[in-house]
Amino acid sequence: MTLALDRIDTVPAPAPVARAPRAVPAVAGAGLRVPLVTGGTREYANLDHAASAPCLAEVRRAVDEFLPWYASVHRGAGFASQVSTRVHERSRDIVARFLGARRGDTVVFTRNTTDALTLLARSVPRHTAVVQFDTEHHAALLPWRGPHVRRIATPSTRSGAIAALDAALADCPEGPRLVVVTGASNVTGEVLPVAEFAAVARRHGARIALDGAQLAPHRPISLRELDVDYVAISGHKLYAPFGAGALAGRADWLRAAPPYLAGGGASRSVAADGERVTVAWNDGPERHEGGSPNTVGVYALGVACAELERHAGAVAAHEDELLARLRRGLAGVPGLHTLRLFADDPAVADVVGTVSFVIEGHDPGRVAAALSAEYGIGVRDGAFCAHIATRRLVGRTGTGGAKALRASIGLGTTTEHVDRLVTALRRLVTGGERWSYAELDGRWAPTPDPRELPPFLR
Repeated sequence: MTLALDRIDTVPAPAPVARAPRAVPAVAGAGLRVPLVTGGTREYANLDHAASAPCLAEVRRAVDEFLPWYASVHRGAGFASQVSTRVHERSRDIVARFLGARRGDTVVFTRNTTDALTLLARSVPRHTAVVQFDTEHHAALLPWRGPHVRRIATPSTRSGAIAALDAALADCPEGPRLVVVTGASNVTGEVLPVAEFAAVARRHGARIALDGAQLAPHRPISLRELDVDYVAISGHKLYAPFGAGALAGRADWLRAAPPYLAGGGASRSVAADGERVTVAWNDGPERHEGGSPNTVGVYALGVACAELERHAGAVAAHEDELLARLRRGLAGVPGLHTLRLFADDPAVADVVGTVSFVIEGHDPGRVAAALSAEYGIGVRDGAFCAHIATRRLVGRTGTGGAKALRASIGLGTTTEHVDRLVTALRRLVTGGERWSYAELDGRWAPTPDPRELPPFLR
């Protein structure tokens, strides 16, 4: 038996930059063709990786290989159960390595980043002062409520953000403190100065939690090197869309907190004294993983992390080239304004493969509908589960409205996809649409829409 995780122990380090770049990992669905309202089909240009990335081909292969062995985890004496338990725990080790965990750190498997950060929010000591910027994704913004939360209006420069965080922490009352920040903006793709934020947090005796959902698919994350205490990630952003995520970091707060999901697996022993039930809870990550775990999702996440680690150099080169091409192309579209958190020079700013923009006089939802219906292109429109950030950044363009378009690249993106988007936007802006559209239940859609759903949905 040679499941993929059995081969992970010997994952080579990323190749030095001087070597020729290796091919990036393949994704399931590459070459997928979608119908157009104008007739015929077109290869799907998936430019919505920031929402959910496609499954890696290696992840799909590994899951298919594992499924016949799938059985109960942590509970069975059967051989398949032992295999599944081994897969589950080795996946935990792989995710810990992928995230640069320190000795003593723990990895708790969750459903996604939202779940992971909500778990952390329920685990902090009482009266912990929480400091964060108001332009966070809702997964990081909404779990923290109450009088102990201090939200900073994000300044327009990185240096201003660092200074604002320093001032906010200095104003916090005595007691435990936690800073919650994103690694890369899901609206603009800008990478935030996490290491600098961590240094500020340390000066004030605070811990720091990182929303790594948008950073992890593009850049290495190391709890140790960034000096952060916690990081949350989602499998569906990491080319492993099987319903698993993770919270990694210091174990003490998690060990002291009530179980996130009370039930089997979280409990070490349960006894009855009359009508009273007493429970001894587990101390390890199982404390917060009650119920039968999503081992298939956990395994997929582990395989994806190993693949991205193995191909880190090639992934970065692929995305950097496509992002530069995309930005050059968008700069030539009349009336198009890109969104930015910080006022740094775009040529030197650190960004991952996400660009959001508005076009003067054009509704983002209608443009997205036309890109899909007429050109076979998938982009995101709206406020991207970061309503405060999107509304503020769109407001700076002076174009009105509170929504934008977002194009995000990844391993499934090709140069033809990027060029097709740029060409389509120019045609829509200068020549208009080739089909009619109407707003239905708050979403723009072609009318009529002759495109047929795939056979499994009919």
